[in-house]
Amino acid sequence: MRILIADDHDLLRDTLVLFLESEGGMAAETAADLPAAIAAIERGPAYDLVLLDLTMPGMNGLEGLERIMALGDGQRVALISGTGTPELAERALALGAAGYVPKTLAAKSLVNAVRFMAMGEQFAPFDFLRTAPEEAANPLRERLTRREAEVLEGLVEGKSNKEIARDLEVTEPTVKLHVKTLYRKIGAHNRTQAAMIARDAGLF
Repeated sequence: MRILIADDHDLLRDTLVLFLESEGGMAAETAADLPAAIAAIERGPAYDLVLLDLTMPGMNGLEGLERIMALGDGQRVALISGTGTPELAERALALGAAGYVPKTLAAKSLVNAVRFMAMGEQFAPFDFLRTAPEEAANPLRERLTRREAEVLEGLVEGKSNKEIARDLEVTEPTVKLHVKTLYRKIGAHNRTQAAMIARDAGLF
């Protein structure tokens, strides 16, 4: 069973490869963005399943999903995301995606879901689909003020303090103060680590 994991988060990719290959009977390859995923699929041989990160470079929302699904004889593709909503998951499934996998899914459940989808079934956690977005509290988000969360979102998007200040219509020193405070609250030492913590928590 050949699986392609397409995600721009190095740690997540490596972790998923370990999870899947430790089960036996699965061989996992990786790509860091949509063009790399397309190139891997076009090289062949065909994958049994492609796990596609919703927010990685090149995706442009569900457009990336449709592009990958259209490759070859019709590639089986599942979205994996920490930021998607039940509505988006339902749209992806309606387009013919093999499934929708939240990044909060337990490792064993993820492996079972991948096996299930690779065998031709469609998967999405029932509890996720029936939960409205406003009901899903995020523990990391609850530690931050609204402004700190906005600054953190800017860090996740790779923006400089100057760009964040411009977007939020505040001064650059104010952004620096928020950055320092949110580092302390979430246990980060730098911008990259803060962005990774936010993404791991499914905050953005």
